[in-house]
Amino acid sequence: MYAVPVMSTDLAANLLVGALEELKSSFSYLPPADGEGGVRSDDTAAMVAVLAETAHRMGDNYPYFHPLYAGQMLKPPHPVARAAYAMASWLNPNNHALDGGRASSAMEIEAVREIAAMFGWKEHLGHLTGGGTFANLEALWVAGLVAPGKAIVASEQAHYTHGRISAVAKLPFRSIRTDTRGRMDINALEEAVAGGDVGTVVATLGTTALGAVDPLGEILDLRERYWFRLHVDAAYGGYFGLTSTLGPDAWRAFDCIGEADSIVIDPHKHGLQPYGCGCVLFRDPAVGRFYKHDSPYTYFTSSELHLGEISLECSRAGASAVALWATQRLLPLVRSGDFAKGLERSLEAARTLYARIGSDRRFLAGPEPELDIITWAIAASSLEESSRLAQQVFDRAAEQDLHLALVRLPVSYFRAAGGANIWSSAGEGAKVTSLRSVLMKPEHLGWIDEIWKRIDRATG
Repeated sequence: MYAVPVMSTDLAANLLVGALEELKSSFSYLPPADGEGGVRSDDTAAMVAVLAETAHRMGDNYPYFHPLYAGQMLKPPHPVARAAYAMASWLNPNNHALDGGRASSAMEIEAVREIAAMFGWKEHLGHLTGGGTFANLEALWVAGLVAPGKAIVASEQAHYTHGRISAVAKLPFRSIRTDTRGRMDINALEEAVAGGDVGTVVATLGTTALGAVDPLGEILDLRERYWFRLHVDAAYGGYFGLTSTLGPDAWRAFDCIGEADSIVIDPHKHGLQPYGCGCVLFRDPAVGRFYKHDSPYTYFTSSELHLGEISLECSRAGASAVALWATQRLLPLVRSGDFAKGLERSLEAARTLYARIGSDRRFLAGPEPELDIITWAIAASSLEESSRLAQQVFDRAAEQDLHLALVRLPVSYFRAAGGANIWSSAGEGAKVTSLRSVLMKPEHLGWIDEIWKRIDRATG
């Protein structure tokens, strides 16, 4: 099973040295050339000093790499990804065109093909992006061209960028209410699409706040009755389809993800990649017609299709593709493989901590986790007091180097855990500030006891 070493600087550095020697040998046929980007030999001391200062400044960060960081969606890249990215940066390829990144473009195409195969797609159109926001932008841009003027809808727990993207595309956007598990309410969705003015439904497989998985199978049933384009935002949760320990509802959703019209997944989340590395995929390659352009001033040396012809972005770091390709070479995207087992450890970590929280009367557990994110509120007589105590626990945990997150959630999410009794007077739509933990590192499973001790001390 793979493991991501804590601050694995020695391993990544050693890997990088060997990779650079191999890269250097590939260009040994060239005549010697003085200098390295205009750097003078007497600049070395100054560069060492600047890098030391830079490292000191970077120390003013949360320890994202450590299992005690359990707040936001931050996961350390695999050492192979770090080394491959740094090695590729020596050439600094640009995957906008084959002329700027011949090898890295080929590696991107191969790596994206492997991601598409994970969803059961042999035919597809897709590429990497700078992140999930731009990947979703492209998917909804295409959706708006397929269904011009029609609305885009997503759940209230969907990422806020969908509303922003719709505004950029000058398309109406509406939020669909959620059930008490944070998933899109299927009855509310049917009410929205029955009018015929919805062109695109965004289903989220792994919401930011809860890791909730929208009921994709039921959404597909609606698509059979009311036409709309279906986009799946699996930026966070997309890789979990490789696991064998999902709950039944989540599994049903992942089992039919290949029926979507477009999918977004972020390798820089669970895919062990450095930022930024997103991916957009279209089931119908014919949508490439929307990207057509005629540039009279660049890239005449390549007759083959290049990635810039199927992307809204122009210049893109080829190093991202190299790092992703190398990681997938080491850890193939297959069910029951080492990569999938790492995700299963994260699922088990979330369920283990959730069970402890649910059995403690000081807390009100949020919805049962479908992925590796858990939420909980502090049991208190009022929403205001509960929110104040959540902030206090957050601060006290940080003093012990345990880093959690805060999130405002509807009170209805906590009714099953007892919130219906103590907050019975809360009005419709009332929210409470609660605690949230993202247990996305496989190592989190071995740290649950320590994390629980620090939560216990922070709560008092």
